[in-house]
Amino acid sequence: MSEQQKIIEELEKIRELLTPKPTTPVSTSKGIWNEFKDFLKTYKILGFTIAFIMGIYLGNLAQSLVKDLLLPLIGLAIPELQDLASYSVVEGQQTFGYGNFLVALITLLIVALLIFLAVKVTKKWGIE
Repeated sequence: MSEQQKIIEELEKIRELLTPKPTTPVSTSKGIWNEFKDFLKTYKILGFTIAFIMGIYLGNLAQSLVKDLLLPLIGLAIPELQDLASYSVVEGQQTFGYGNFLVALITLLIVALLIFLAVKVTKKWGIE
């Protein structure tokens, strides 16, 4: 056997080792619960859902900050812009909605705590 034939045989062995083997789907009955967990793992649904929910409440908090606190401050500083804040002015005074802001803040904290607990439980289940 010549040196070139040995090299060719070695290269063919390497090619065979590097060629991915066709995978046949294993049809083991996992049960609906395990299939659901696999679905959540595969498509990362949990992370997307958490980001979406947090985004909603963070948006509400930011909206309340602007609408209930910042715009009235601007309306006090520049009285001509009080219509921009869309507040009814009672005898030239601005209405500060700090109560709405606190409700949005508390809601955000409660939702964040619930999401934290949900993530903790799902990590115990092996879902990330």
